[in-house]
Amino acid sequence: MNQYIEHTLLKQEATKAEIKKLLDEAIEYKFLGVCVNPCYVKFACDYIQNSDIKIVTVIGFPLGQTTTEAKVLETIDAVKNGADEIDMVLNAGKLKDGEDNFIVNEISAIKGACMGRNLKVILETDLLTQEEIKHACELCIKGGADFVKTSTGFVKNGVGAKTEDVKLMYETVKAKGLGVKASGGIRDKETALKMIEAGATRLGTSSGVKICS
Repeated sequence: MNQYIEHTLLKQEATKAEIKKLLDEAIEYKFLGVCVNPCYVKFACDYIQNSDIKIVTVIGFPLGQTTTEAKVLETIDAVKNGADEIDMVLNAGKLKDGEDNFIVNEISAIKGACMGRNLKVILETDLLTQEEIKHACELCIKGGADFVKTSTGFVKNGVGAKTEDVKLMYETVKAKGLGVKASGGIRDKETALKMIEAGATRLGTSSGVKICS
């Protein structure tokens, strides 16, 4: 279970002391990675240098409605600071407007800026229909993404990861070899196991210690 988990702290009031605690826990529990906001990427990399723990950060977070150019610059900066993986937020408004070329081109541009690192695309499934989730996954494949991801965890009254959404995402992308990251609302071992059973290959959660204790 531990090697599924990206131990996550993305709240806007996160302090350096809290990030340090997150990193210490990731080391102790041998989690796959940590997910932090861009301003903490360099600190995290310096703190856990010579570790196998992946440093993951978010781009266009949490709304996804910055420009493509801004997202690309954020990605370049994150890579320069040592990020191992990038989680970008899909522009859900463009998806709903049927601007498929925009979505594909944006994913492709950010993937290029990743310099070979994994790119995950956050769909924000709470805002999408099942048909839109499937279509978004298909666009992620065309854009060259490595993973599709459920949620930011920042939608007001949102549920976050749901097993039926994870299963749909997995069934849509598995033939092309993309992974599925379930995130949002995963707070106990039972839920985590259900997500893995549904097809999740990564779990983004702030409850990693509780899940694995």
